Amino acid sequence: MMDWAEKYRPQHLQDIVGNATAVREMAEWARAWTKDAKPLILYGKPGIGKTTAAYALANDMQWEVVEMNASDQRTKAIIEKIAGSSSTTASLTGASRKLIILDEADNLHGSADRGGARAIIDLIRHSRQPILLIANDIYGIPKELKKLCEPVQFRSLQSRSIVPRLRHICAAEHIQCDDAVLTSIAEASSGDMRAAINMLFAAGIGSPVLADRDVATSQKDERSTIFDLISGIFKGKQDANLMKLSREVSDTPDTVEQWIGANLGHIEDLDARADAYRCLARADEFVGLTYRRQYYTLWRYATALMLIGTASAARGGGLRGRIAPPSRWQSMAKGRRQKMIRTSVLNKLSSHMHIPQTTLREDFLTPISLMVEGNPEYFVEHLDLDQDELNFFLHDKERAKSILKDIAKKKQDAEKQPAREKKIEKDPVNEEEKQKPIPSRENQATLFDGF
Repeated sequence: MMDWAEKYRPQHLQDIVGNATAVREMAEWARAWTKDAKPLILYGKPGIGKTTAAYALANDMQWEVVEMNASDQRTKAIIEKIAGSSSTTASLTGASRKLIILDEADNLHGSADRGGARAIIDLIRHSRQPILLIANDIYGIPKELKKLCEPVQFRSLQSRSIVPRLRHICAAEHIQCDDAVLTSIAEASSGDMRAAINMLFAAGIGSPVLADRDVATSQKDERSTIFDLISGIFKGKQDANLMKLSREVSDTPDTVEQWIGANLGHIEDLDARADAYRCLARADEFVGLTYRRQYYTLWRYATALMLIGTASAARGGGLRGRIAPPSRWQSMAKGRRQKMIRTSVLNKLSSHMHIPQTTLREDFLTPISLMVEGNPEYFVEHLDLDQDELNFFLHDKERAKSILKDIAKKKQDAEKQPAREKKIEKDPVNEEEKQKPIPSRENQATLFDGF
């Protein structure tokens, strides 16, 4: 049996619930689209209609859809093979255009996505087809990629907007349900249309009448996130509410401590910030004791100190910007990225030179680096190095970027040259000139005649 979220998915933009401004921007972008138009990034919480709107747009415009999401292995090669070829070729179905949808664009991480962001940037620059990126968190998208796109925000739906759609589904499924019950479902969904429909499906399947007791068992299973907890600390939530949030998040106290420490800069008063650091330091002692003695009851003291102590120091002053992840994590991520680049370089060298990676790393990496620095174009061409891999040898980002840009320009010029030559050969004026008899030298007049 098809679930109702899929069964009643809107097929046209006019059927999308809420987000009228975002839907209008999408429609105007599609109608005015040219090869020079920037792609759109649709961003917002899950379940509020981003992907549905993308497919509805394609349906309204009669465009073919090519989609890639985080479940695909989005390496550079695969993106170029699937989306890249689609972006430069016409539709086989007779559609006027192809709409390339890159879902979960904020999940470009890990080894499977090595080179994925760069491949998407290249795809955008050379595409002859419209492109939509979809993301839950726009801050998770690389800044180089965001520069090439126009953001379109989708907001959480209000419960009064969700109720009419639930009422329509009940009528279509021949289910009797009071508006009070539908309102209860809509409010419990926290603005997530998909969650609301799934809750209605769970409560109403196989039952001709829907009552409050049926809905109680189908409430949205949504744990609080670390963002809810950090926001609550700085916005002055009650102590009991903070402790309740801490039990709902999946993060352990040592992780929560790192998140709090990374965001203490939101406390403007320096004395108050010092108090928060003292509470955090004391909490860290209990975290250490927990691990040393394996006595996890101590976690509750650490949690109370870090949450209530920091909230007291913050005094409900709120957040002055977005919540930042722990800086330690950023350093670790940078280290992992460098390791992936080094592994990729060694793989290419080992395959090309038929030398084991260990030998290359221990004995030949320094002389090879000197050779690359002396003739980077040769190694880029023969090893297919990207910008990060070339910078691994050069340690100069700007130079690596400039070299790759020059190589790409030379390739483009080389591709255009045969077309120019072919045009000249077929030029009727040139053909006519070729057929004219070449005048003898004695018949040729010169500027020096008469002297």
